[in-house]
Amino acid sequence: MAHVITDLCQDTKDQSCVEVCPVDCIHPASSLDGDQMYQDTPQLYIEPDVCIDCGACVPECPVGAIFMEEDLSEKDRKFIQINQDYYDKLRR
Repeated sequence: MAHVITDLCQDTKDQSCVEVCPVDCIHPASSLDGDQMYQDTPQLYIEPDVCIDCGACVPECPVGAIFMEEDLSEKDRKFIQINQDYYDKLRR
């Protein structure tokens, strides 16, 4: 199971999590995707197929927006699909 970023990230989009991710699975990041893509997207997302569940990102998030899938509340479980959809859209 991958980590998931919830809407607590919206408007904050602190990139501390990006800096510590060993597999670059958190996007859009200005350093990886450019400033325009970063600015145009409401929050950051974790690519589930790339995430290695190391957990390095979790303590770095200043708003507590990153969770393991199994730790998501019932209302936040929708973010599993929202994170996946972001990457599916990019692949089209």
